Amino acid sequence: MANISRGAAIVGVAESDDIGYLDNDKSDLQLHAEAAYNALEDAGLKKSDVDAIFASGNTLGLAEHMGIQPKFTDGTSVGGASFVIHAGHALAAISAGYCEVALVTHGSAGYSRRFYAPPATVRDNSPGAQFETPYGFIGAPINYAMACSRYMHEFGEERTREAMAEIAVATRKWAKLNPKALIHDPKAQIPLDMSFDDYHNSRWVCWPFHLLDCCLVTDAGGAYIITTPERARDLEKPPVWILGAGEGHDHGMISQMPSLTSLIARETGPKAFQMAGVNHSDFDLAMIYDSFTYTVMLTLESLGFCGRGEAADFVKGQRTAPGGDFPMNTAGGGLSYTHPGAYGVFLIIEAVRQLRGECGDRQVPNCNLTFCHGTGGSLSSGGTVVLASD
Repeated sequence: MANISRGAAIVGVAESDDIGYLDNDKSDLQLHAEAAYNALEDAGLKKSDVDAIFASGNTLGLAEHMGIQPKFTDGTSVGGASFVIHAGHALAAISAGYCEVALVTHGSAGYSRRFYAPPATVRDNSPGAQFETPYGFIGAPINYAMACSRYMHEFGEERTREAMAEIAVATRKWAKLNPKALIHDPKAQIPLDMSFDDYHNSRWVCWPFHLLDCCLVTDAGGAYIITTPERARDLEKPPVWILGAGEGHDHGMISQMPSLTSLIARETGPKAFQMAGVNHSDFDLAMIYDSFTYTVMLTLESLGFCGRGEAADFVKGQRTAPGGDFPMNTAGGGLSYTHPGAYGVFLIIEAVRQLRGECGDRQVPNCNLTFCHGTGGSLSSGGTVVLASD
């Protein structure tokens, strides 16, 4: 296999004009497009430069709305991991000469579109609707809670709860330093200075998850631009290189997960790290999809940063918080920054800003190498990408 490491660079990142609880009837498509235009501006490129679109969903509608006629399109849709996986796909497509400027974008009015339509579920003839929904598996909190319950059974309830609390509190400390994080909106009802007592006293959502174990539901769009090394070096902002990528999924329904305490990250991480030629100790920053605190625990273990059942020891003492020696999810994550139904694109946005040194009070010193790992579906899919500054 050809070595395509550093065969493309991320040159622009941005959110939509507004993110959070918008209540202003912006459509998914509008949030997509706002983020796309903002990322192009950040890159110093024009819409006419784009010749490839990567979007998990309505690629036809997005291209039509923006007036782009791409010569390469990727609609990979495997949940929130899709937008991390797109980075690897764009790297491959650019290296193969299929395109030169790739737009990766996501937008969703997850909060403003507050409705639930059970008739669609009832009519659904998918395996999940037939074999899981009748038994109460009707959403991510329930599916992930079952997996977390199994982890507690295997490795101990107290240790699991300690790890979840450490992650929840540490992530909110980063969010406090990010002015764009939803934690600053009083409507979010998240304590700005969240304590361990706040975590343990927050209401139950689906045992063993407290409210503060669960990601937000917001309105937001996010986008990033990838291009060739030659074009990247001609732009004003420093390029962020894609060193390695790995992807995979091993089930769809939570009932079919091979192990409720092990993610496909066990395969995607080594692929990405080997391609990049890096080791666990080389990273300055970790960006991990935090749909739930449990997702982070399982990702750390599956990627090999600690052994099975050792997440509690790994994150102990606010190690991942500001000032800790393993900075993680510095924007505030899906737990307190934003989460419009899928979060993977925002991992990339924050990683690029950190590698450029653009993060102000939350900037990680000497941040030169990071990885992003996205998880999608019912702990189903995974995408790992390694990024480096110039």
